[in-house]
Amino acid sequence: MGGGLLVAGTTSDAGKSVVTAGICRWLVRKGVKVAPFKAQNMSLNSFVTREGAEIGRAQAMQAAAARVEPSALMNPVLLKPGSDRSSQVVLLGKPVGELSARGYFGGPGGSGGSGDPRGTSLYGGRREALLGTVTECLEELRRTHDAVICEGAGSPAEINLRRTDIVNMGIARAARLPVVVVGDIDRGGVFASFFGTTALLSREDQAHIAGYMVNKFRGDVTLLEPGLEMLRDLTGRPTVGVLPFAHGLGIDEEDGLRVSMRGAVRESVVAPPHGADVLRVAVCAVPLMSNFTDVDALAAEPGVIVRFVDRPEELADADLVIVPGTRGTVKALAWLHERGLADALKRRAAEGRPVLGICGGYQLLGERIEDDVESRAGTVEGLGLLPVRVRFAREKTLERPVGEALGERVEGYEIHHGVAEVTGGDERFLDGCRVGSVWGTHWHGSLESDGFRRAFLRRVADAAGRSFVPAPDTSFAALREEQLDRLGDLIEEHADTDALLRLIEQGVPAGLPFVPPGAPAYPGTTTARPPVPAQPPGGMPDSTDAPDQSHSFEALEGGTR
Repeated sequence: MGGGLLVAGTTSDAGKSVVTAGICRWLVRKGVKVAPFKAQNMSLNSFVTREGAEIGRAQAMQAAAARVEPSALMNPVLLKPGSDRSSQVVLLGKPVGELSARGYFGGPGGSGGSGDPRGTSLYGGRREALLGTVTECLEELRRTHDAVICEGAGSPAEINLRRTDIVNMGIARAARLPVVVVGDIDRGGVFASFFGTTALLSREDQAHIAGYMVNKFRGDVTLLEPGLEMLRDLTGRPTVGVLPFAHGLGIDEEDGLRVSMRGAVRESVVAPPHGADVLRVAVCAVPLMSNFTDVDALAAEPGVIVRFVDRPEELADADLVIVPGTRGTVKALAWLHERGLADALKRRAAEGRPVLGICGGYQLLGERIEDDVESRAGTVEGLGLLPVRVRFAREKTLERPVGEALGERVEGYEIHHGVAEVTGGDERFLDGCRVGSVWGTHWHGSLESDGFRRAFLRRVADAAGRSFVPAPDTSFAALREEQLDRLGDLIEEHADTDALLRLIEQGVPAGLPFVPPGAPAYPGTTTARPPVPAQPPGGMPDSTDAPDQSHSFEALEGGTR
């Protein structure tokens, strides 16, 4: 078996994905055959592997950092929120059903679906039944790689979820992994977070916490060192790295139910426009937005300004409006009407101003949507900007298409339940069509194809009347490699790499001290945690259709991201 390490965090967004990717890139540059792993992920940003499996996009990015092909083994359980109360469960790359928080995490009367007694027997709060499945995936990766760098989710000290945890200490103990806890010092309170995270774990869990890593530090590290020494005295554990705050890393982000409404997609500084004008791109921040990474390639273009918007007046100066993918097409359509954005999009189309719909955004630009699967809304009228009729199928399309558009080769990936029938249009556009200055396609990632992106931007600039010229030498793949190398540099230059190697190669250190008080007893019990079977049953059969929405998924989800 190859070596392993689990990167946990004091909170969601502490930097686990960045650190995991950075360690993978640092190791592969040393000649180590390494793979990433995340047992359970909650994200609306997903990716399709070459074998047609859906995994979190962050794990696909980490696979790129490790220079290996992404696979379903790297993210065996993916939760895709459909509301604040339910998520689609994707197991080993394939959707197996829609579950409420109560059905997945467990609770009094919890079931997989309303009116179906199978829910209780299949799930009924037994999320730990998946531990066998995820452990088998991890073991397979460790058999075929020198090292596997695992990413945790949220915080390992989610005491309400520890009993059924499969992504933090549950997998660490099952696979005997050492754990490094990452904390975001830019948020403040990092010492309390490190200490509190450790002290809320049981004695058995604490035995796997091998060290801490400070992320996003600004200033003179010598001022931090006394605190690190005191933390070691308090916990008996070293800090194995202090990573500086780094702008513009541009990694693929995970998300739960919210997307930050930032003024720009990325913090990275790009070159000035190649031509006389800039090109302004407005992305409608629809509910349950998925794969907003589609616009990263546009943001990397010199002279292209990308922003998320949620008001019709914000479309006025936009040269291109993008309606992105969403896990709730009908919900997004209603939101566009409520915000006045639907009328603004219709006016743009009538004026010949560019609009691009991607996946769910493409579907709602059509004439009609028949949805008895996702929203169960039946037949809904679309915006009518494209001659397309959409019918939702229960089986999800998961493909990696290759084609040609605007005279250029294009690669992409498809993740959707909606099946589109194109009945007309001025020309075909990938799998969709164009009418005037309105384009639509199911293909995610198409704008990462450099030649196609430049050709499309030239068409947009012509329609918008802008003297914008795409830079002839922008390579999105090269920019991504540069960013991944920067992550590797962060680890190599600012982490205790000798200590990390010892943990990966030698496993859990012996004699790590217990930090009181430890995990509290569960209500109605006298123990901190019931023992976890060494080999719990794996697998998750097909779920029921209608979710039980009696609990807030967001509230119970806690640390699953």
